[in-house]
Amino acid sequence: MFFELVWRNSKRSRKENRIFFSSLLVSIVSFYIVLSLAHQDVMIFLRKMESDAVDKLLQMIPLLYALTLFLLFFLVYFAGKYQLECRSHEFGIYLIMGMKRSRLFFMLMAEDLWSSLLSLGIGLPIAILVSELTSLITARLVGIGILGHQIVFSINAIIWTILGFLGIKIFAFIILSSRISGMEIGKLLSPTPEHAKHQRSASIYIGCLLIGMLCLSVAYLFAIRGIAWTSLFVMGLTLIFGVLGTFLVFYGMRFIVGILASSPVKNKKLSVFTFRQLQEYIICKSNSLSISSLLILAALCCFGFGMATSCSYGKQEPHILDYTLQSWEEDLQVEEVIRKNHLEDKFDNLFEMKVGYIYTEERDTTFEMEHAKKILQQEPESTEKEVLLNNLSYTNSPHVISLSGYNQLLALAGKTELELEPKQAAIYMDIEFASPKKIEMINRMLQQKPEVFIHCETDEWPYGSATEGISETTEWSSENPSEITGEKYHLVGTLQTTNLVVDRSITLSFALILRDDEFEHLTNGRYSSYWDAVLKPELVEEQGLMHAITQVNEDLKQTELDYESYLQNMGRQLFYVVAASYITLYLAIIFLIIANTVLGVQFLMQQQNTSRRYCILIQLGSSYHDLCSSAKRQIKWHFGLPLCIAIFSSFFGVWSLFMGLLPSSARGGTSKLLFVAIFMIVFLSVVEYGYLLAVTKASNRHILTLMKTEREE
Repeated sequence: MFFELVWRNSKRSRKENRIFFSSLLVSIVSFYIVLSLAHQDVMIFLRKMESDAVDKLLQMIPLLYALTLFLLFFLVYFAGKYQLECRSHEFGIYLIMGMKRSRLFFMLMAEDLWSSLLSLGIGLPIAILVSELTSLITARLVGIGILGHQIVFSINAIIWTILGFLGIKIFAFIILSSRISGMEIGKLLSPTPEHAKHQRSASIYIGCLLIGMLCLSVAYLFAIRGIAWTSLFVMGLTLIFGVLGTFLVFYGMRFIVGILASSPVKNKKLSVFTFRQLQEYIICKSNSLSISSLLILAALCCFGFGMATSCSYGKQEPHILDYTLQSWEEDLQVEEVIRKNHLEDKFDNLFEMKVGYIYTEERDTTFEMEHAKKILQQEPESTEKEVLLNNLSYTNSPHVISLSGYNQLLALAGKTELELEPKQAAIYMDIEFASPKKIEMINRMLQQKPEVFIHCETDEWPYGSATEGISETTEWSSENPSEITGEKYHLVGTLQTTNLVVDRSITLSFALILRDDEFEHLTNGRYSSYWDAVLKPELVEEQGLMHAITQVNEDLKQTELDYESYLQNMGRQLFYVVAASYITLYLAIIFLIIANTVLGVQFLMQQQNTSRRYCILIQLGSSYHDLCSSAKRQIKWHFGLPLCIAIFSSFFGVWSLFMGLLPSSARGGTSKLLFVAIFMIVFLSVVEYGYLLAVTKASNRHILTLMKTEREE
């Protein structure tokens, strides 16, 4: 009989509190995904490529786990308190009928334990499935086809998920159950008293509202101008202004809701009652609304920044090359080593990328581009312009790249090859140093084909006189100016950013691409050779990219060559994607769960506490439909106020995160920011609509019980 009662009450509790039960299921899934991160295929692979970074990331997992448990404990306690208060009359009846207080305590604990075990039984299989899908999708973002993937059950993650979840549930309900079972029967049977209302003068609310808006404006200004990232003190000041402004705005919002309550909407039944209920809630619970809004804001920022980072890093360096090979011994040629070890059947393309410096022994400055800088100075003032001009001021001795090797790279990438006439050069920058705005400015400058001067210690120039084109204003720093020659070149084409090598064996902030004959002449035949290679398509199709590169890596280890593979580049990008997507989305989900569950439960608690008012309206002739419509409008306002402020603030929050944390090459500009913001709003709208439906159904069920009670009387 006792266990049957426990089972029946537990089932009814889950049915009446679907919001809370669903939130717990999502929490279990989130727990397992993060705790099992180290055991997923994608992280095992990353350990080989980025072991230090991965270890630091995994060291954060216990901290995130502890923080989440701390936050969820208060959510469980708060939601459990609401559930038990709704059943206080039932508990009083149990005691009147002779149930002992100790038995009541154990009954409540048994109900919660059964619901918790059922949540784990449903949530863990879903968590394992979602974890595997997330791992595969994350890997797919950087274009990996993972063959031989096996589902991994992380025993440690399952154990810690169970211990953490049951721990906070049991601890919270021990406190609540002991409190309920120790209450007097008369107190349990009596209705929950309504909260006292403290109404202040309108001038105080108006002042708080204006000061709050001012504080938020300062926080927004610091965020979008990048001032918040100048120091830790300014960052803390920005957060203080933002948090304080949010609390003051919600406190002062009582005045606005009061005006709405005093101006009833035509053709809306119970309009005054709706806004009076809302006004009372804002008076009593403005701090809760503020906290919920801040949690939604944090979720939006985490979600927006995580998605943008994942997309940016996933598209930052497209997959073109599979290998870059290099030999440091002059008598050891890369092609000979490949043939000697019978590896030529592994590669579909193998070509040389020549990179060097302009040859000089005594002169520090070998390159001048004053004309190009003057053109850039005509651009509108901006931070990007200042940074670009500052960087170009150090390009007095740039790298040079041979045209033939770079054109083969462009052909592999499916891009148009460069065509350079004699005395023409193209500009190259690694994508890490080229933001979209910088690329636009440089391309506008290149349209004017600015002239530059290259100075080199050489005997003969392949084209024309050695002294032809020397600027009359050029100042020579060499002691023997007769040995220094200068040639006028023109910069043409568009800025080139296709990575020269597969990973990071060389990263150039500025270089010139020259015809092969001019390259050989200007470098005096002294340059470094990087051999880029692409695997045969049949090998990749047969084994998959990751396994094919892993096999070839084993073969290359037996040679004297130094090499980089796409696995290293892929590993770095994948690490950024994983760090951004897993951690930020995990936090976003937790923050959304807590914020929306708190909003939903608090509304239902307020409705429970004000049940007498609904009963009076029923006695005065209000219909079930009218009461439900009024409650629905209250719910929309109740969720809409913190949501609107959070959405508005999130634009500035995400913008600030882009400014402060993303590298310049990964910043997508205004269009990308707008796209991310719209995507966030759509995602949040779906989540909020689900919570609105759940709270509305729970509210309607409560109103229906009041209607039934009135009919019985």
